[in-house]
Amino acid sequence: MQRLHNPRSIAIASAGIGIAAYATSCYLRTPERLDDGSPKRTFTGQWGFQSLTLESVEQVNHNVKRLRFALPDKDAVSGLTLNCTPLAPRCPNPSPSASKPSNTTAAALLSYSWPSTSYLPVLRPYSPITLPSTAGHVDLLVKRYEHGKQSTHLHSLSPGDTCSFHGPLVHYNWTPNAYSHIALIAGGAGITPCFQLIKGILSNPEEKTKVTLVFGNQSQDDMILKAELDDLEKRWKGEGRFRVVYAVGKHEGDGERTRKGRITRELLGEVLPKERFGEDAKIFVCGPPGMEEAVAGKKGFLGIGAKEGILGELGYGWEMIHKF
Repeated sequence: MQRLHNPRSIAIASAGIGIAAYATSCYLRTPERLDDGSPKRTFTGQWGFQSLTLESVEQVNHNVKRLRFALPDKDAVSGLTLNCTPLAPRCPNPSPSASKPSNTTAAALLSYSWPSTSYLPVLRPYSPITLPSTAGHVDLLVKRYEHGKQSTHLHSLSPGDTCSFHGPLVHYNWTPNAYSHIALIAGGAGITPCFQLIKGILSNPEEKTKVTLVFGNQSQDDMILKAELDDLEKRWKGEGRFRVVYAVGKHEGDGERTRKGRITRELLGEVLPKERFGEDAKIFVCGPPGMEEAVAGKKGFLGIGAKEGILGELGYGWEMIHKF
């Protein structure tokens, strides 16, 4: 208790206790069902956290684990649909067609824990890689960072342990077929929201949108979801719906699909030429801060002194770019 002997520590601890008490009092006890007969939704966007039990753990590589959390009802779905419902007030621009869960999603779950080494509870968003139509569980890919309190805590969990989540936190309000062709640029663990959107688009039989992904990693060992991405490309190659290009720093490259080095202006100029996408293009970016700034730029204070980044140099305006 020595750490609580000064006023600042006491104030911090008191605030943490208040947050924890509020979160606990607001727990969503049961999934909710809409009146239209659709599956029960575990996460509705209302205030509160839902406790989920860890069902299984898979070691993906040296610092990434796949964690499968069971939903409270085996027949319930997550509710992480991009198309919003009246139960999800955080969702922007709800539409009348959004009353049923969609396979297209770009939303996250906000994880909550209070590690023993932390003065305050820790909150971190994670994008599930399972479709919102998946019943009974959600899968998260969690990369452990050296000083990451939440990622370290999640990596320490064993099947049977629990973690609390709130959602959905919507990344982007996707409208099917709003664009004829979109591009996604991901780095490292930033692939998860991109994969979520890609998988959702390609699994929707009404979608015609073409998708191009540029995925950068330091090495082959750091690459996650490659088998899944390769499978999607193989499945949709005949229709030209999905293309992926890998940029790997420590790799010789094999020409068309895997390039050696970082995501550069030359690579993006070749794979994502402005003339191919036109004026109604949409490009999604997610990765380490340095990569995002290099690729998509950074707005200055009040929009003054903005740096356009590589995409700006290629002719893409701010309205065409979305950072997850």
